[in-house]
Amino acid sequence: MRNAPPLLLVDDDVVLCEAMERALTRRGFDVVIAHTAADAWSRAREREPQYAVIDLKMPGESGLTLIPQLKSLSQSMRIVVLTGYASVATAVEAIKLGATHYLAKPVDADQVVAAFGRAAGDPQHPVAEHRLSVERLEWEHIQRVLSENGGNISATARSLNMHRRTLQRKLAKRPRAL
Repeated sequence: MRNAPPLLLVDDDVVLCEAMERALTRRGFDVVIAHTAADAWSRAREREPQYAVIDLKMPGESGLTLIPQLKSLSQSMRIVVLTGYASVATAVEAIKLGATHYLAKPVDADQVVAAFGRAAGDPQHPVAEHRLSVERLEWEHIQRVLSENGGNISATARSLNMHRRTLQRKLAKRPRAL
């Protein structure tokens, strides 16, 4: 696939990567896989991608740290951030750092390709009918404070006046869908 645009797929989930690679290849992309942010940065410097799909939560550095690095290679690179731990705080940070779009898992290849094409927000996007639950509000607040502390759990626990282990238990739980 000589003329296929290069796409960097970064996720620590090997099975998801294999499935997404097949699907994106069928849609005309030349996919390169990495399972950590460090590996992704190395591969991106070898062959600059036009597109990137980055998981937010991986062992080592988060996917957020990779966004400015990739943008330093090319400001026109289209980056979609995927996460199973969606929060308003991380979505805002991803977009501020230069991501094109932010999607909550599970997603399919069609959603990813559509996200690459979105250059602006949608003013017709439906507004939620219900208020967030207390659990979801707590999750959002923790994520915002965690982001403010650069992902440092100990500093976040101190900021929240919470025991570190309690914070770790809360972070391990997935919030209910919005």
